[in-house]
Amino acid sequence: MASSSSSAPHTWRYRVFTSFHGSDVRTSFLSHFRKQFYYNGITMFDDQRIVRGETISPALTQAIRESRISIVVLSRNYASSSWCLDELLEILKCKEDIGQIVMTVFYGVDPSEVRNQSGDFGLAFNETCARETEEEKRKWSQALNYVGNIAGEHLLNWDNEAKMIEKIVRDVSDKLNVTPSRDFDDMVGLEAHLRKMESLLELDHDEVKIVGITGPAGIGKTTIARALHSLLSNRFHLSCFVDNLRRSYQSGFDEYGLKLCLQEQFLSKILNQSGMRICHLGAIKERLCDMKVLVILDDVNDVKQLEALANETWFGLGSRIIVTTENKDLLRQHGINNTYHVKFPCREEALEILCRYAFRQSSPRLGFKKLAESVTWLCGDLPLGLRVVGSSLYGKNEDEWKYTLCRLETIIDRDIEDVLKVGYESLHENEKSLFLHIAVFFNNKDGELVKAMLADKKLNIEHGLNILESKSLISRDGGIRMHKLLQQVGIQANQREEPCKRRILIDAQDICYALENETGNGIVSGILFDTSGINEVTISKRALRRMVNLRFLRVYKSSGDGNDRMDIPEDMEFPPLLRLLDWDAYPAKCLPLKFRAENLVELNMRNSQLEYLWQGTQMLTNLKKMDLSCSAHLKELPDLSFATNLEKLDVSFCRALIELPSSIGNLQKLDKLNIGYCESLQVIPTHINLASLEVIYLTGCLKLKSFPVFSTTIRSISLQRTGVEEVAASVRHCSKLLYIYITECRTLKSFTHLPTSLQVLDLSMTDIEMIPDCIKDLQWLDSLRLFRCTKLKALPELPGSLTLLTAEDCESLERVTYPLNTPNAQLNFTNSFKLGEEAQRAIIQQPFLDGSACFHGSTMPSEFNHRARGSSVNITLPSSGSSTFKACVVISPNHRQHARDCRIVTLGCRLIDNRGWYNYIKSVFLRHPEKSTGMRTKHLCIFHGTVPEVSNDAVFEVYISSENQLDNYKIIECGVQILTNEVDIKSDRGSVDYDYSSYDVDNDRYEFDDFNDVLYDSEDGLISCDSESDEQEKTSDKVERR
Repeated sequence: MASSSSSAPHTWRYRVFTSFHGSDVRTSFLSHFRKQFYYNGITMFDDQRIVRGETISPALTQAIRESRISIVVLSRNYASSSWCLDELLEILKCKEDIGQIVMTVFYGVDPSEVRNQSGDFGLAFNETCARETEEEKRKWSQALNYVGNIAGEHLLNWDNEAKMIEKIVRDVSDKLNVTPSRDFDDMVGLEAHLRKMESLLELDHDEVKIVGITGPAGIGKTTIARALHSLLSNRFHLSCFVDNLRRSYQSGFDEYGLKLCLQEQFLSKILNQSGMRICHLGAIKERLCDMKVLVILDDVNDVKQLEALANETWFGLGSRIIVTTENKDLLRQHGINNTYHVKFPCREEALEILCRYAFRQSSPRLGFKKLAESVTWLCGDLPLGLRVVGSSLYGKNEDEWKYTLCRLETIIDRDIEDVLKVGYESLHENEKSLFLHIAVFFNNKDGELVKAMLADKKLNIEHGLNILESKSLISRDGGIRMHKLLQQVGIQANQREEPCKRRILIDAQDICYALENETGNGIVSGILFDTSGINEVTISKRALRRMVNLRFLRVYKSSGDGNDRMDIPEDMEFPPLLRLLDWDAYPAKCLPLKFRAENLVELNMRNSQLEYLWQGTQMLTNLKKMDLSCSAHLKELPDLSFATNLEKLDVSFCRALIELPSSIGNLQKLDKLNIGYCESLQVIPTHINLASLEVIYLTGCLKLKSFPVFSTTIRSISLQRTGVEEVAASVRHCSKLLYIYITECRTLKSFTHLPTSLQVLDLSMTDIEMIPDCIKDLQWLDSLRLFRCTKLKALPELPGSLTLLTAEDCESLERVTYPLNTPNAQLNFTNSFKLGEEAQRAIIQQPFLDGSACFHGSTMPSEFNHRARGSSVNITLPSSGSSTFKACVVISPNHRQHARDCRIVTLGCRLIDNRGWYNYIKSVFLRHPEKSTGMRTKHLCIFHGTVPEVSNDAVFEVYISSENQLDNYKIIECGVQILTNEVDIKSDRGSVDYDYSSYDVDNDRYEFDDFNDVLYDSEDGLISCDSESDEQEKTSDKVERR
């Protein structure tokens, strides 16, 4: 059985309903049980006024349905009462229908006796069933088996019944408290936060614990803390929520006076005595050392606050102190290592938060989905931003939403800014400068690159980054990351400075004036220049040179408005300290003659008119990244002999570039090289070995004939749409190579050497004629893609590691090596119509574990002895235990399909037992690659799985679905073979008679239109996901009763 909670809110009249046998427990266990619940303020249904009869009364049924928790007290004579057994059926129905919690107590009876209806318990059960129908007995037996598997308290495990009752009542209280008060119903994802916090708080332990909650401003720390206070306060003698500690920090006190003041305020609040006065700092300990208290200190921003209020030795056993702060370093200083960092909600949750405030519902109104998604993205998934912006949009029409969207691009709401700017304003001047430069130039950039950019002898950049991180103003997971709204805070802070004191120029009109009139000064360290909407830009010769401390220059256009005129004097002078030069669509043929690049860390000149950068050799020892992509007129690269720290080089789509300089051999720190779609490229240096190179893109280099091996450390090579004719023998020395993509290379006929480290080999749409036998030695090979290899005739023995083989549209493929020995592989032979009888037999007899296969065919093989037309078939299962099966499904397209992006078709199966319960067994995902037309005719899909332990007679049902309505398939026939033991499984590999006459496809084939010329780069094939077959873990959804 499966339990599922109703999505609609439910009103509970009773907290607990108890199902029991009266003569066993009413005057003993149950009376103490009821008394303990009363003392704990938990309402329990009292059945003493209900007259018991042969059938369960409507009043009792209603009481069960109106109870949050049902406790089943299973005693020796429980099963002697049909009333009790009917109660149990109703309880389990409520568990499934409305998510009722079910708990068990085994009172003088062993759980195994309940499960199996054995011993004295079984005798009582059989006596009751003797006067009932077989159907009634079956339902009761199943319910007892289910409830006997619910872990509960067992009296024989306790030497003190009172202690057991206390434990049960405490567990009930915990379960009732899982759901917070309705004050917090609108906070999406709150329950997950509370579960994690309760785990950290370890409320069952007696020691005093302090737990911190950290995260950026506006993430929801205070809301989580308030929900915890509401949820847990009744478990403590005293509780206190000390809010806005940051604002209550009073100046004018020395350290001792400050602490004394904080303690006075705290004691006044927790003891509910206004105006308390204390004369020493030991007062908290004196008053609360024997009290179990819950203390929440919200928005702490100084370690002195913790020293004054959060000492574990001051409070009684079981006390808990929760501290919320943006500054993780404060917690470390106070020795608080037990912390919960609140993460941003996922995009779905963020959208729901916005909708709660904007529409007063959990999803967007009709016609507003895209607008709501855009607003969610601009708010950066920050709950505070979503709440404030969502509230402002409530009741607004579509035009008003669009206006708000435009406004959010550049202006932050004041209510949001007031909260977020507090962290920025608390920084020292150096850290403020660091914050501003990250906000404007370096958000989401690599950490080492940022440190190189901002390196300063007078500043410790690493220390500054640590401060920003500890205050939750940035994160450093995979790079330097700052929230979108914090970026806006930084930009607004910069713009509020006096124009002559601004370190970073952002306003386009101000920048135009400064460049034309040379009004810049030495204070300026960065320019962010968006030229959108500027009709003409004129730059004076010395305008940039006057900004002697200019280190970061980024020129770009956020919108294509057609105004591209920019006048740059040939003798324009760039400042010497420039570290970032990022100029999109640079209009000149080369950089100025006096340009000096010795301080450059990053050079980006995408979409430029450059034909070359400079003449001669520059000292490029600081350069880490160079991007000249889409510079269609670039004919040559400069001498890179001194660019010994260069890590990224991108010259993709430089269609005039003919050769790479030999100096590229000096780039021993280069890890990524992109020269894709350099259509004129013919010359690449040979005999070089770059020590750090891991990824190289050569896609679209049509004139490239040889397979260049730049480095033995390479991990990925992309050679799609090149003129490569063979794979170089030296590739076998690339011991770290994992991925080779050589798709759409019609000149590639064969290869003989591959490294044993290879995991993915993609030869799709090549004229490869044979796969060498050495492929069986690639014991790490996971994916072999041969889509539309039209000249391939045979497959050799494949490695057992393979999990994906795509041989779709291989129109010449006739043979596969037997046995396949790829039990976990997803074999996709869609539209490979020439597969011979032996090949088909080898595929059918493949003993799959997680694998599956799809190939052309229309007739069910005879070994599938359970068969039927349509999508379901009746099967007879072994009398005991679970078993494995092999299934075959004949599927057919409903209409002609056209080539498009990769698509996924899901083929799933489930078992329906004679009670109408669904048991989901397996799903197979048929993923057609990009450019595929899908199945053209009928195909067989074969897979294995495990049948759960259910009744003997069942219905095996198959269903098919897809992500796109254009993938319209139907199930023609399905068949199942039950493999009950090892002998049957082994015999699965033996000979079977098939009617192969139906595999003739000439009458079914038809022609298709030409394909769109799009880049092929996708995973494809069959992917199988087995469900858990273990009875305690499976999910069985009862959708109907027969």
